[in-house]
Amino acid sequence: MDIRYGANPQDAMHYTTEDLRDEFLIQELFQTGKLNMVYSHVDRVITGAVCPVEPVTMEAGKEIRAAYFLERREMGVINIGPAGTVTVDGVDYHLETTDGLYIGKGAKDIVFSSVDPAQPAKFYLNSCPAHMTYPTVKIERANIEPARLGSQEQGNKRSIYKYILPTGVKSCQLVMGMTVLEPGSLWNTMPTHTHERRMEVYLYFNMPADGAVFHLMGQPDETRHIVVRNEEAVISPSWSIHSGVGTAAYTFIWGMAGENQAFDDMDHVPMTELR
Repeated sequence: MDIRYGANPQDAMHYTTEDLRDEFLIQELFQTGKLNMVYSHVDRVITGAVCPVEPVTMEAGKEIRAAYFLERREMGVINIGPAGTVTVDGVDYHLETTDGLYIGKGAKDIVFSSVDPAQPAKFYLNSCPAHMTYPTVKIERANIEPARLGSQEQGNKRSIYKYILPTGVKSCQLVMGMTVLEPGSLWNTMPTHTHERRMEVYLYFNMPADGAVFHLMGQPDETRHIVVRNEEAVISPSWSIHSGVGTAAYTFIWGMAGENQAFDDMDHVPMTELR
């Protein structure tokens, strides 16, 4: 498990391109036959992915010093690849492309498998500490009524699918969802904001091989950017804006953890103050 420590915004403003990428960018998550995880000290979020050929069992690892992975944690899973199955304590949950699963604290045996090993599923996961147990729930994207935001004129027409949220699938502190940009739209979360009460992780995907997203981060008056490729993620600390623009339309999964779960609890940044 890769370990990332929290970054002070006063330090981050002096980072080089490589420093920013080393601290915040997560690459090579989706590797066939492997479970890869990154442990961030920012709200103790773990970001991971598994592309199983043979069934892959989740283990706690020495980094969290637990008897099993979800002894003191909860987890959200979204499959961005072909069909697969997540087995939780003997119960199978079949996930088609972009279906999700919330797994509550206390689930002991978690196994990931693909329906067709020649075309492995791509399970993306976010996990954070939990102090309460909520039921494990399968989330079918087809059953989510998206919020439609933005406009073609502003280049940010998009649909927001809320997977794990207090108004739907309940969790202890994890919030998770997916945003799909319409063809011709390139911007996400602009005008931008921060939310000091929680961090966020972005996974960008459905991008062409030669495409890129310029992920904007930093304090509103000290912005920086990271060039992100397909199926790469960015850790966004609570003090940072989190916006981006791509070379073509794309999709991203957002996962949040921290002080609260209110989706609209954000501190908007006027465009006139952004630097």
